[in-house]
Amino acid sequence: MKEEKIISPANGYLMLLILIALLATSITLTILNDHPKYLILLPIGFLISLGFIMVQPNNSRVLLLFGKYIGTIKTNGFYWVNPFYSKKKISLRASNFDSERLKVNDKLGNPIMISAILVWKVNNTYKAAFDVDNYENFVRVQTDAAVRKLASMYPYDNFADEGHTEDITLRSSVNEVSETLEKEIHERLAIAGIEVLEARIGYLAYAQEIANAMLKRQQATAIVSARHKIVEGAVSMVEMALEELSKKDIVDLDDERKAAMVSNLMVILCGDKDASPVLNTGTLNH
Repeated sequence: MKEEKIISPANGYLMLLILIALLATSITLTILNDHPKYLILLPIGFLISLGFIMVQPNNSRVLLLFGKYIGTIKTNGFYWVNPFYSKKKISLRASNFDSERLKVNDKLGNPIMISAILVWKVNNTYKAAFDVDNYENFVRVQTDAAVRKLASMYPYDNFADEGHTEDITLRSSVNEVSETLEKEIHERLAIAGIEVLEARIGYLAYAQEIANAMLKRQQATAIVSARHKIVEGAVSMVEMALEELSKKDIVDLDDERKAAMVSNLMVILCGDKDASPVLNTGTLNH
């Protein structure tokens, strides 16, 4: 495969001075000799003027001569090239691309909406100009394909209650997922001479038809997790209270009273509402 060739064309300012001198000579000789034969220099000057090109910073010009690749100009400035060269402009500036929101299935088969943000630039002008039909459209299509593949590789979230305990998920593993996405897009765009500067997920959510159900599921999971922590802490506190009462010999509790005390403490510590105190003036049995 032919690679990019960087060339250094002739200085445009020097050729501009030559052109001005040529035109001035043609006009002067025509006037002094009063003969139009010297006007033949004017078409030559016009042909020379077609070779002037200006390359702005972070831009390039790909030069062709009757279909043959001559080279690429990447250095900004004012130049002159063969007037018969065709000059294709390719930007070397970084471009930002926000893909469309795609509806795909994650690793667990749940429909999700996902999009990616890509920062890219042309690194090889030959590949961008000749190895693909339209490199900008190629970037869009291949980015969408990479996002679809990424979504199928990882679950949206972990569901420990169903035995799904993936280490990497789309929602929580931002850095790992971004690295995978960037690598996947880079491999796909290498054929077009595109360099991937950054790739990350721009939008991620469950599809509308399951969004409410998944939200309730997440809320239930959070509530269960919170309750687990509360019960664990309450048991620890009750155990500590019984040990302290026994150690300091504050009150002598039999098994029945211990059970009642544990029951009351667990209700107070684990309940959603404030407990209402009850004053017991008798015994537990009367």
